[in-house]
Amino acid sequence: MNVQTIMVVGAGQMGSGIAQVSAQAGFQVILSDVKQEFVDRGLGTIHKNLSRNVEKGRMSEQEKADILSRITLSTDLADGEKADFVVEAVTENMAVKAEIFKKLDAVCPAHAVLASNTSSLPITEIAAVTSRPEKVIGMHFMNPVPVMKLVEIIRGLQTADEVYQLTEDLSKQMGKVPVSVNDFPGFVSNRVLMPMINEAIYCVYEGVATPEAVDEVMKLGMNHPMGPLTLADFIGLDTCLYIMEVLYEGFGDSKYRPCPLLRKYVKAGWLGKKSGRGFYVYN
Repeated sequence: MNVQTIMVVGAGQMGSGIAQVSAQAGFQVILSDVKQEFVDRGLGTIHKNLSRNVEKGRMSEQEKADILSRITLSTDLADGEKADFVVEAVTENMAVKAEIFKKLDAVCPAHAVLASNTSSLPITEIAAVTSRPEKVIGMHFMNPVPVMKLVEIIRGLQTADEVYQLTEDLSKQMGKVPVSVNDFPGFVSNRVLMPMINEAIYCVYEGVATPEAVDEVMKLGMNHPMGPLTLADFIGLDTCLYIMEVLYEGFGDSKYRPCPLLRKYVKAGWLGKKSGRGFYVYN
């Protein structure tokens, strides 16, 4: 199938990044969200990222203008009728995603592939709400999307081989490195990362060390570019908690039990960088 138009549903941090790399790869892009202010903000983020690349000499003003000209904004999922490939990048909630996939299934052309950028939820379950489970796949980008190379590609139970191949090819066209992963809770990235973050939170909860000390140990001792608690603040503590709950529920293993301190911070509204307070304070 010849993909010309990609629709990205969700214009937040992940969605705007996916839209940017899609447009940079030469595709026509429809960036969609529920409100005009959300898509405007998403386009603003893309504009800022591209301007930074121009300032650093990585691209010309003309290239930036060409990329932006390939992006159109939408507040109506019915615009999916123009898409060959859709990437959903909304909040990490099964009910919300299922509702979107039902609507996309109804409006998108029969040939269109429906992909989810979910970081932990089962692709097979998402696919089951559609009439095209063979054309549903997981395409998990890493944050920040324009910078990070990895894309986890997750087959559902019924995902067709040609749909997997198409998704792998698209990832490469976007300058990414696709890695094939099977449909298990958290896939690989979050199944390994989130328990590490959770354990770092336990170290603070049990008084083993301060957040600064935990992060310093992991940066200087394990050569991590960023400490796990700083990373948790960047991801969003609510997102971390949700993924830990998916892992805990999916495997039924106590090693995935979310730390009580993580729950307490989320209940307090301390969600990390986006709320101004998490394990650290942000101005």
